[in-house]
Amino acid sequence: MFRSALTRVSHVARSSMLDTSARVPAATVSRNMSKHSTETDAELDARYEAYFSRPDIDGWEIRKAMNDLCGMDLVPEPKIVIAALKACRRNNDFALAVRFLEAVKEKCGGRVKEIYPYILQEINPTLQELGINTPEELGYDKPELALASVYE
Repeated sequence: MFRSALTRVSHVARSSMLDTSARVPAATVSRNMSKHSTETDAELDARYEAYFSRPDIDGWEIRKAMNDLCGMDLVPEPKIVIAALKACRRNNDFALAVRFLEAVKEKCGGRVKEIYPYILQEINPTLQELGINTPEELGYDKPELALASVYE
């Protein structure tokens, strides 16, 4: 009995000594979780427009930038969309251009009837110049295998 009590006391003492030697002061463990951006809207637009306008941009870089834009809490300005469409055209990636237009429409959220027609109006000359159809012109806005509602 005395031996088991002594063994437990030694285990507790050993574990407490190991824990205190491995502890790090709390001041050095703090982490900054906020990544506050001081970039203005105009600077963001100029940065993405310049990024998409690079002549050596490849498909992966276009997808990466589009994914970053989709992750932000904003709808891209028409000049960014135009630069992205031209980058898709330089890479001969028609599917990516249409997919990006679908993503821009999704980014409009609940105000899609106000924002998306404005964006289409602004980028329409570029769409005509590059020969890119909108998802609505291709019929992608309607489900292909949808059944008629029995309640209507």
